[in-house]
Amino acid sequence: MPIAGLGWELHIVRQIVQQRRGRIRTIGTYQIYHNGTAQAKLKGTSVEAKGPGDNNVAGNGRRIEAGRYPLATQAGSHYLTIGYLVSNDCDQTPKPGLELRQTGNRREILVHPGHGFLASIGCINLTSALASANTDIPFVDSRDRIIAAIDDLRAFAGNAFPHHNGQPIDNAWVAIDGEP
Repeated sequence: MPIAGLGWELHIVRQIVQQRRGRIRTIGTYQIYHNGTAQAKLKGTSVEAKGPGDNNVAGNGRRIEAGRYPLATQAGSHYLTIGYLVSNDCDQTPKPGLELRQTGNRREILVHPGHGFLASIGCINLTSALASANTDIPFVDSRDRIIAAIDDLRAFAGNAFPHHNGQPIDNAWVAIDGEP
């Protein structure tokens, strides 16, 4: 699912699967685009749950299917797009996040900060490069990358950015490629 080159797009390209002590994670790259133009500082590593992608069974613990998904502001108890806490403690909530829509039978599929090996049950964590399966996601780096994505999306959308959580964000997408 290559980017469409229209609007704000978070493009994820899945590349490999890593395992550590019986746990599995999917590693890829991410890049944010504005109308098809890559934003130089808004790129890195994406981390997701094991595959294959599955949007049919709710709560299956797998990554979502490759595809293109519209974004919304998140209105949950653990993650928010508007009104999140900025804390260096990964246990403090609400943390920053964005919600993917139109994910079939799956609900609450988010882009949110990760920590440790993986902090996801079907969601997407953004981080810096991970050298190996033994490398943990650094929480503060991951949190800062989510905040940078939200801030960039808010600036790109301007007055069209929602003023409340739980609202669709016009012209904003996540495009996911690959099923390693």
